[in-house]
Amino acid sequence: METIGFLMDGFAVAFTPYNLMFALFGAFVGTLIGCLPGLGPANGVAILIPLAFTLGLPPETAMILLTSVYAGAMYGGRISSILLNIPGDEPAMMTCLDGYPMAKNGRAADALAASAIASFVGSMIGTLGLILLAPVLAKFALTFGPAEYFALFMLAFATLGGITGKNQVKTVIAATLGIMISTVGIDISTGTQRYTFGVLELYEGIDFILAIVGLFAISELLFFVEHRMGGGRDKMTVGKLSLSLKELVSTIPTQLRGGVLGFIAGVLPGAGASLGSFISYTIEKQAVGKKGKFGEGDIRGVMAPEAGNNGAASGALVPMLTLGVPGSGTTAVLLAMLISLNITPGPLMFTQNADIVWGVIAALLIGNVLLLVLNIPLVGFFVKLLSVPPMFLLPIVTMVAFVGIYSISHSTFDLYFMVAFGVAGYFLRKLEIPMVPIILGLLLGPEMEKNLGHALVLSDGDWSILWASPLSIGLWVVAGAGLVLPYVVGPILRRRMNAAMKETPVSD
Repeated sequence: METIGFLMDGFAVAFTPYNLMFALFGAFVGTLIGCLPGLGPANGVAILIPLAFTLGLPPETAMILLTSVYAGAMYGGRISSILLNIPGDEPAMMTCLDGYPMAKNGRAADALAASAIASFVGSMIGTLGLILLAPVLAKFALTFGPAEYFALFMLAFATLGGITGKNQVKTVIAATLGIMISTVGIDISTGTQRYTFGVLELYEGIDFILAIVGLFAISELLFFVEHRMGGGRDKMTVGKLSLSLKELVSTIPTQLRGGVLGFIAGVLPGAGASLGSFISYTIEKQAVGKKGKFGEGDIRGVMAPEAGNNGAASGALVPMLTLGVPGSGTTAVLLAMLISLNITPGPLMFTQNADIVWGVIAALLIGNVLLLVLNIPLVGFFVKLLSVPPMFLLPIVTMVAFVGIYSISHSTFDLYFMVAFGVAGYFLRKLEIPMVPIILGLLLGPEMEKNLGHALVLSDGDWSILWASPLSIGLWVVAGAGLVLPYVVGPILRRRMNAAMKETPVSD
């Protein structure tokens, strides 16, 4: 009953005309970003962060805007997967397997409508799971002390590669870079200058908003310049909608399974939407057996991964809101936004900033409905966007990033710094070093250092306090498993994903 009361308060926040307007705007823009191959939700949220500061949005409105962009981008990723056989982002990769064959068979409209409905169901399941699980986990997290939080941060870094990660060593290198960057500035406990090199602007440390926009948005722009500066693609023909009610009803178990499996994958640190979509597709294929035509245009092969990746998107918010540890790359960007708003994510957030937490959760429920209403009638518009040459889109994205960052601090130094991070991010991505661990190291590094210091003060310098309690021991064990599992389970999952993708090769 207490949760219902908080949720009603959240609806009171989300249903204000001002917040509804930004939820609708975020859902629309997120879908636009999601349907453009290569951008994805993390880049979309990073690009919109400066805009939130430029408009001077209150914290609850800013978070509603960005979570709506997040949800919209997860919806939009399916459009290019189905029509072009090019995933909008990695989680949408599995949708290509049956979505594109459906489009080639003249059922593009059916595939788009079915995927929108499955996205809605998966996201609603994930949001309901967030409502039920987050308060329980938040109360449990109140038992954490400095040593337990330090172990929790180590767990977050250990599981960053995820069981589908390509290279755990590069993930560790990236996290180390992030932690190193987080130490720049004046040490608040000793007053010592660290890595400032006499530059006044570095005394307060490096603003992670600059790092995020640079590493995600600017580096993505550089990749666009390198790979996609040609003309737009040919206009796609969607055709007429012929999806029957009987066909939709028969896929209800598919959608429910996908949503639940995706939510579970999303809650697991480091797993994320990619694992959610893969597991949902694989289990659905096994459940249907020989009766299905997976890889040839089976509608269940479209709905299962879409329900899975959207369920995982909501599930990834659970550890971010309750523990202050992001469950995915996009939630790491959202975590940065919360910190920049002087809001500390974690269990106390549910009491100290309940209006923001429950306002965002209520906005997710409302946003799912808005997205379903937007995606079906406006799909023709989103399809036309795919034919727009990147040379026309790039200036708009660049303008939003630069104007937004400058409006925050009115400092040209910040603009140069943002570009520097963008160039660095470009070369790091060329070396296949992931961006998310860098951001997470930059975000969690100060808290990690602070909790380590508190723990050692409480124990009078005895390092054994870090593994003295059963809870901290459990976290260390899970962290160790997180480092080992990618080498055991990861290759198996990647082989299966590659085998599945060979059934429908992805276009260049």
